[in-house]
Amino acid sequence: MTRNSRIPQIFNVVIVGQEGRLAYEALLFAASLRHSCPEFQGRLLIAEPQPGPLWDSDPRITDSALREALSELGAEFVPFDNQHFGSAYPNGNKIEMLSAMPAGEPFVFFDTDTLITGDLAAVPFDFNRPSASLKREGTWPKPQLYGPGYSALWKSLYDKFGLDFASSLDLSQPDEYWRRYLYFNAGFFYYRCPKEFGDLFLRYALAVRDDPPVELCAQSFDPWLDQIVLPLVIHALGGGRNALPAGLLDGTVSCHYRFLPLLYARESDHAIEVLEAITAPNRMKKLLKQRDAIKRMVYQGRGAKVRALFDQDNLPRREQAIRNRIKSNGFWMR
Repeated sequence: MTRNSRIPQIFNVVIVGQEGRLAYEALLFAASLRHSCPEFQGRLLIAEPQPGPLWDSDPRITDSALREALSELGAEFVPFDNQHFGSAYPNGNKIEMLSAMPAGEPFVFFDTDTLITGDLAAVPFDFNRPSASLKREGTWPKPQLYGPGYSALWKSLYDKFGLDFASSLDLSQPDEYWRRYLYFNAGFFYYRCPKEFGDLFLRYALAVRDDPPVELCAQSFDPWLDQIVLPLVIHALGGGRNALPAGLLDGTVSCHYRFLPLLYARESDHAIEVLEAITAPNRMKKLLKQRDAIKRMVYQGRGAKVRALFDQDNLPRREQAIRNRIKSNGFWMR
């Protein structure tokens, strides 16, 4: 072996797939993984919620052609039941599905609205030290005029679970500035065991939802509950921010685009090249054109029109400004 070579890590990639938009995003994700990382040796697991009393309708992917295409791309469907969330809080799927994943096997979870754009197998994950996406804005909490402030709000959560608050702080950031406090986007996260991670994630989420600290009485938990609890889980398991080299996930290796108009507006030329490459085969076209946003953005050229609205080297600082410009030009779609 050469000095710089290393043994490739084997781990599972996990996404949630269900009827509607997520089914088509899952197909794009699976195709991008195979396109950008053809030597990936792990399993691609699609966690699929099953019908039950917490769902208003059957959440499973019903299109047999879509299921077949996903299977041909190497995806394995893993059913799971919702005991605590469901239609009332679909983001809870990423919490509850972890109980159905193979215990003791390292995993990386991605939101389905993600493209793999580079060699995922080359990312130097330390699965003993969990982390998550830092591609976020200060969306939670929202301190009220007369307090409590960021420190008191976050500390109340750490105190509730017996965690050390001080060691979670980024002391290079000013006091009462949101970046000082451990906060992630739940677009990806990883650890050595999904059961261990998921048990803690679920316990903390239910405790915050059902019995929050009094300091949080004026705060909204919907849709933020998963992102409120995630830093607590990661901190409790010995992880933290900046556990990976910068520029890989949410960079050259993955692209959490969230919505196709945002992808065309602000993401790299390479991410768009990957999207256009994986959507080009005729079979993919036939399936993906069933989703109106994909048909119009990718196949009918609206994405290119969105991209022309922006200077990608000088984008508005806040996402809402990008959204507003897209909407004012009539190109916003989900």
